[in-house]
Amino acid sequence: MKRFAATLSLLLIAGTVYWSFYAIMPHTFTKENAPENTFSTERALIQVRAISQQPHYVGAPAHEEVRKYLITGLRKMGLTPEIQEGYTSGNWGNVSKARNILARIEGSGNGNALMLLSHYDSSPHSSYGASDAGSGVATILEGIRAFLSENKTPENDIIILFSDGEELGLNGARLFVKEHPWAKNVRLVLNFEARGSGGPSFMLVETNGGNSRMIREFTKAHPQYPVSNSFMYSVYKMLPNDTDLTVFREDADIDGFNFAFIDDHFDYHTALDTEKRLDRNTLEHQGSYLMPLLHYFSNTDISNLKSHEDYVFFNAPFSTLISYPFSLISAMNLLAVVLFIVLLTLGIWKKKFRIREILLGIVPFLISLIVCGLAGYYSWPLLLKIYPQYGDILQGFTYNGYYYIAAFALFSLTICFITYHMFRHVRPVNLFVFPLLLWIVLCIALGIYLKGAAFFIIPVYAGLLSLALLLLMEKPGLVLMAVLTIPAIWIFTPFIQMFPVGLGLKMMVASTLFVVLMFGLLLPVFGFYRQQDKLALFTGVVTLVLLFSAHLQSGFAEDRPKPDSLLYVLDADTGQAEWATYDKVADIWTSAYLGENKTAPDTSREKNIASKYNTSFSYTAKAPVKDIPAPLVQVLQDTTTGTDRVLELCIMPQRDVTRLDIFTTLQHVISCTINGTSLPENYLREPKRGNRLLSHFISENDYTEITIRFPTDEIPEFILYEASNDLLDNPLFTVPPRPKDHIPMPFVLNDAVVVKKTVTFSPN
Repeated sequence: MKRFAATLSLLLIAGTVYWSFYAIMPHTFTKENAPENTFSTERALIQVRAISQQPHYVGAPAHEEVRKYLITGLRKMGLTPEIQEGYTSGNWGNVSKARNILARIEGSGNGNALMLLSHYDSSPHSSYGASDAGSGVATILEGIRAFLSENKTPENDIIILFSDGEELGLNGARLFVKEHPWAKNVRLVLNFEARGSGGPSFMLVETNGGNSRMIREFTKAHPQYPVSNSFMYSVYKMLPNDTDLTVFREDADIDGFNFAFIDDHFDYHTALDTEKRLDRNTLEHQGSYLMPLLHYFSNTDISNLKSHEDYVFFNAPFSTLISYPFSLISAMNLLAVVLFIVLLTLGIWKKKFRIREILLGIVPFLISLIVCGLAGYYSWPLLLKIYPQYGDILQGFTYNGYYYIAAFALFSLTICFITYHMFRHVRPVNLFVFPLLLWIVLCIALGIYLKGAAFFIIPVYAGLLSLALLLLMEKPGLVLMAVLTIPAIWIFTPFIQMFPVGLGLKMMVASTLFVVLMFGLLLPVFGFYRQQDKLALFTGVVTLVLLFSAHLQSGFAEDRPKPDSLLYVLDADTGQAEWATYDKVADIWTSAYLGENKTAPDTSREKNIASKYNTSFSYTAKAPVKDIPAPLVQVLQDTTTGTDRVLELCIMPQRDVTRLDIFTTLQHVISCTINGTSLPENYLREPKRGNRLLSHFISENDYTEITIRFPTDEIPEFILYEASNDLLDNPLFTVPPRPKDHIPMPFVLNDAVVVKKTVTFSPN
């Protein structure tokens, strides 16, 4: 056995890495013939397929068709759906008329309600919305169908909300929370979302206070594949991304759970978000959350899930969720320090430690951290230099992104093996001291500044045990030492993939650093390998193979199409027109209009057309002037009250349009109301808003009525960009369909006919 110990330990480590990904989600899905009271993925897929036939964003013809389909489906279950309608504006300055779909199952209790939430609008203008969030809507529909088939009356009411306008700024959720009488009954929300089209579904708890009671109750429901940890939510709270549940938490102090998947991020908000690309096992995972939580929370006391205490939590093997109070963080970190000092003393007493070797052991670890950190940090800029077409994938995660993650992770392993091979004369017990000390220091810092990540101390305890065995045993078994690495591998390996997938390949630095930090905890095994140079050669060769495979798939094809964009912009003030694109690399389709004479535009002007990532036009070119009517601006009122001036305008489209962006030279906007809904004060005061006032996502070709209050000493000027997403269908143009290996670029105004008009008012 000793002869093969190194091989067995390496196989155990590799198997644990595989297990850390495989064991966290289902790998089969329930068929259509499953029992009636069982969630069936195939039955849910029927709903996804029906919802995602066409892009169904706010204002699109298919949006109303999806709404009617959902209402009919709820009625077939014996429910009485209703529509809540009204204009709303979120914190993003986006205004729309939301039409929420609601239904309620009456319980036997006092009216406290569990809410099942997902949004039914897709992202403008080309996404089919199968995953985001047709999968969430379908999960709820199938779950409620299975629940009702048991003919049992729950104790708590169950409210179903399919919100509208989520993609525009959580508008439908805001309308419900502010204006619907049922909002006061909601005690807990289960929200189903997506930011990709596959992979495990992560649970993120949202609460204004402590999370301890929420975590305890979630654990009691016994979901089969809980994937969650407090570190993910700590990171999530730092990001600008919100969900409908955020509105419930911030505006109504209602707690809840988000369930969302992020793999295949390149499908997010694109024309690739179709039922065919939705991972069936991922949909099964969503159902595996809903059913136990629905049964549990519909029949347990949800009147007070608030708490003042926070829990550290993380998912462990065999579908368990381990949690403990924040109050234990300091004690656990202190215990680690004490144990480290005890072991340090023991090592000195047993003459196992040599100061010179401990100091030498610092060198390979720091070299690995620096080299791999720099490689991860500069990997994305370097890839953009080599493959500039990647810049047109605005999500920042390329179709071959998984190859790059694996390649840079193995590259980091290669660097570690090379550097430690150079220090092979240093005994492993001395090599291990500094990485373990650094981990303890890191955990102390996390316990102060990022408490959600405090469970990182668990693998450190396993490392302390490994150090104890190294001190107490002459030749500890490598297989036993490999077993002690399981906590580190289970906890940290998923993060290597999660960060660059969810946040883009620009976060590759997180992956490379995690690999080096993990390698430090695995030194009680790797430090004994005599053939580290051969392992470095192997991982290096595999790295090159992965990079070459990524290169072979760096181009575009039908299954990995190129995102591109084309707009026609008519300036009604000057009578000139131009073609415009956001593409960094022009392709054959856009080049037919931009031609050889394309120029980089004046970004100070063109940045006015709003986009999610503040993306500006890359190129423009002169275009023929078409007879396209500009919007009609009517002044309804212009008055002065003290030091304030109030303007009331009505902007009426003279053609079929879907969007109106308004920018202004006003430096101070005191208040602004659009079609009866007010823009939030915090948005109007936000410096990042710049000169953007609002975007109205128009339904049914409605007008835009604005009442704006500002200081009298300012001279108002409004720049209007009125758009219709009909460039490819407009009879004034002959733009052909995209090639099959192209798709519309998401997150920007696209395939649009835009008319710009400036309205200036004299001083009062």
